Amino acid sequence: MKLFVYSYRQRDEQGEFDAFSRETGIPYGATSLPPTPDTAALAEGYDAVTVFLTPVGREVLEGWAKLGVAFVCARTIGYDYIDLDACRSLGLRVCHALYPPEAVANYSLMLAMMLLRQVPYTLQCMRMQDYTLRGKLGRDLSGCTLGVIGTGRIGCTLAKNAHAMGAAVLGFDQYQSPEAAAFLRYASLEQVFRESDVISLHCPSTAENYHLINQKTIGRMKEGALIVNTARGDLIDTEALIAGLEEGKLRGAALDVLEEEHGLFYQNLSGVPVANRQMAVLRSFPNVILTPHIAFYSAESIHAMVESVFSFLSEAELGDTSCYEVQL
Repeated sequence: MKLFVYSYRQRDEQGEFDAFSRETGIPYGATSLPPTPDTAALAEGYDAVTVFLTPVGREVLEGWAKLGVAFVCARTIGYDYIDLDACRSLGLRVCHALYPPEAVANYSLMLAMMLLRQVPYTLQCMRMQDYTLRGKLGRDLSGCTLGVIGTGRIGCTLAKNAHAMGAAVLGFDQYQSPEAAAFLRYASLEQVFRESDVISLHCPSTAENYHLINQKTIGRMKEGALIVNTARGDLIDTEALIAGLEEGKLRGAALDVLEEEHGLFYQNLSGVPVANRQMAVLRSFPNVILTPHIAFYSAESIHAMVESVFSFLSEAELGDTSCYEVQL
């Protein structure tokens, strides 16, 4: 078994890849470039590739299949950026990573608390040497209702932590978790929208969840509600979000993901005009926090993400299947 790594980052991944390669005996090659039709040939002679948050379409997958690649390993929990239909037709096996839920859950809680305490506006005022209290009155999380949409490992951890801080927590999920139910009260989606002071999204990107937050659902929310999204950008209709903020229906939003983030996040675009008007509008709002899809980005997560790839391939080498495998 030989592994080829795309979107390889020496600064934080090299040590992990080197260590797990020695431990498992699986050699690897790497490029900092993302997978594209032009870079697909770099995987010649390798049995598996691993990718990270860049679109992997049929043309790339066909190129790998012709080279004899058998496994496509996402170094992320989500794998919606991989064309699974093409993988199925080409006979490619796909796996995804698992990492501790604390990184994203704690980041989401931090963003919620920053919005509640008016931190974005306060920091903006500090830069202008405005040290008054005007416009800076915040709210305590312990006096709020937090709505968690998606109560898997991350949503459950967020609910646990928010509950420990005194918040009332409502949850919605198609599949209710007994573990999460110890820290939240399950409710209808309508009730979560209607009663939550803060709504935090932790559901996957699916056709059913596309634009879950839209003009109609924003209209059903409490006046002055806050929205936190550390899941996937297409869960929110960005134009509807902007309108809700402009009209004052929403008090603020914290977004670690955006609808059109591919080609922007993880790039150094200093001095480059960025062709994303929605992001430019959101950046202009004093009650909006934007971060570049880094909620997962902790030392613990990077270790676990790389470990997941090698664990899957080690098991596959033995003819076993892994819990990380995507059912195509």
